[in-house]
Amino acid sequence: MADRYGRDVLAQPRRRGPQIPVIPADRGLVVEDAETGYCGAVVGFEKSYDGLFVRLEDRHGATRIFAMTPAAFLLDGKPVTLERPRAAPPAADDGRTASGSRKAPQQRARVARASRIFVEGIHDATLVERVWGDDLRAEGVVVQRLDGLDHLAAALAEFEPGPRRRAGILVDHLVDGSKEDRLTQSLGPHVLVCGHPYIDVWEAVKPAAVGIDAWPSIPRGIDWKTGICDALGWGGPSDGWRRVLSGVRDYRDIEVPLLRSVEQLIDFVTAIED
Repeated sequence: MADRYGRDVLAQPRRRGPQIPVIPADRGLVVEDAETGYCGAVVGFEKSYDGLFVRLEDRHGATRIFAMTPAAFLLDGKPVTLERPRAAPPAADDGRTASGSRKAPQQRARVARASRIFVEGIHDATLVERVWGDDLRAEGVVVQRLDGLDHLAAALAEFEPGPRRRAGILVDHLVDGSKEDRLTQSLGPHVLVCGHPYIDVWEAVKPAAVGIDAWPSIPRGIDWKTGICDALGWGGPSDGWRRVLSGVRDYRDIEVPLLRSVEQLIDFVTAIED
């Protein structure tokens, strides 16, 4: 028989556990596997009979896959559940790539050249892929992360640039007298350094693309990304990066200094035949 009075009114109310946010696993998002402590950026997905897995790449370029189970990851130290991002609706095809260049006839990606373009970090690499990915694959150009400009000398020593093995370097905040300027002097005839004046590659995205009037000015001594997110109410840097990346559709969302630098580097490393 149904209980006409319901449950005991004196009983303690049931407490619900904290809600675990569900986050799209956008490419470039940096998370930590809660069980193993492995930290890496999202670079892809794998599907098997056990379900969906996310592939993470650590700062050394090694990758591992992890099951996308509830609350399996940490973002800024807090548990999250990752989900595969929904595909964006296809845009009208005007015969051009996201960089504005004319699309080549459909063909397999070219075998990678010996030459390389080096960028400072995962955000730079992801943004370059977003805008110039089609061009880079067509030309067989590999973009390699340095994980900090301090590693440039060691990376070039290992790479050994030469007449048929050129290195292009994309640098943030390349202005006279800066640390970046000092680290990129006298690198040899087979290395081209190009950069932009912005503190971080985020700032090379036009403010209108991310829904703001201008990038805030952050006092020296404060981590720039953290300061930006605090000033704009964007949460942590991971949240801010998702906003920045989602605002970039093509070259029209990028400031001219970055456009010009990347295109110069592509021209430089593709001007020779392997």
